[in-house]
Amino acid sequence: MRGRVRARTVALGALPAIVVLVLLALVPAAPAAARAEEEGGGTWDAGPEQFESIPAYDVVLMIATNGDLHVRETITYDFARGGEHGIVRRLPYRRGDRLFEIRDVRTSSSTGAPARARTRKLWHDLLITVGDDDRTVHGRQAYVIEYTVSGAFTPGAGHDELDWDVLGTSWEVPIREAAVRVEAPVVLRKARCRSGTGEAVTGCLRDRDGPYAIDFTQSGLRPRESMRVTVLLPKGAIAVPPPLYARPHWAVTWAGSGLLLLALAGLATVAGAARCGRTIPVHGGRVLLALGGLLVAADVSHEVARHGVWALSVGDASMGGVALAVVGAAIVSLHRFRMRITHRGPGERNRVGDEPPVRTDRLRRPSVLLVRSGRIAADDDVPRGPEPGRRARRAAQRRPGGR
Repeated sequence: MRGRVRARTVALGALPAIVVLVLLALVPAAPAAARAEEEGGGTWDAGPEQFESIPAYDVVLMIATNGDLHVRETITYDFARGGEHGIVRRLPYRRGDRLFEIRDVRTSSSTGAPARARTRKLWHDLLITVGDDDRTVHGRQAYVIEYTVSGAFTPGAGHDELDWDVLGTSWEVPIREAAVRVEAPVVLRKARCRSGTGEAVTGCLRDRDGPYAIDFTQSGLRPRESMRVTVLLPKGAIAVPPPLYARPHWAVTWAGSGLLLLALAGLATVAGAARCGRTIPVHGGRVLLALGGLLVAADVSHEVARHGVWALSVGDASMGGVALAVVGAAIVSLHRFRMRITHRGPGERNRVGDEPPVRTDRLRRPSVLLVRSGRIAADDDVPRGPEPGRRARRAAQRRPGGR
């Protein structure tokens, strides 16, 4: 009886501890459930203490009369985990073969965070790093990035079009609230906004603020989702310079391919001349090699000098240079190969072009088999033929006098 009472008492005393453990196990599951709900199609509701996010992203697009696009971005970033050095904004300066000039980059911070700007080009993007490598930031910080874009408008037959990815698809964190304001020097009649990524795009909320400004808003953007604004202006409303285009990275035509085929034919010619014993001056090969390198450098450096190393373009001139360099390298390599074989020391193989040496050791060695058979006497000066085989030796032994 006492055992049963004691067991019930222990069970009742352990019940509060069990309840506390269950509650502790359920509390951390709430952010994870929110994240799973977001991945399944819900809205991002993760608290700032768990995940990094952008609570607010405000952008102002100001269209100038000369066709430039002045952009001012105010990014409120929540460094939930802390220990970060800043943010990195990726701006596309090349879309396909279309080029955009991004200049006058300025950065600041209203919350006192380090806001030193560093820019570099990586592939088709301009990377703007805002922050300091020697200082870390924590909590919620606000950054302001300003820059000017030239060549953003595309001239058309009856209108000039601006199609601009405002936020970019490189953010790895959710954006809770995003707002884009478009200001123009003329009346804005045709302007729209789409949000999302790929084919899953939806319309943004629109609010007209007078005849010259339109506001677009969107909430609950997932990582890598953006807002894309399209504006159509009447022809002649602003001065639109012609768009800038870069050469494709691979601009080789049939002419360049033909030059490569000629290079292969040149290799066959060099190999045939070497097999026939004819020599090609090595100086000619070095000249071809140098000319080929100059052609490749001239073709490649033209675009690299204007638009950076990521604007590398290989064209027909490069293929011609490669063809000359291949033939020149073959001539130089063949010359070195011949010189390496020709200059051999004593006891090494014969030189190229010489007749094979005569085996004098066989000429001066006596024939033991003939001496034993009594046919001829051993003489060092008697030339000896090839070694007799097993059948020949047996036949010699069967003759009179043989053993």
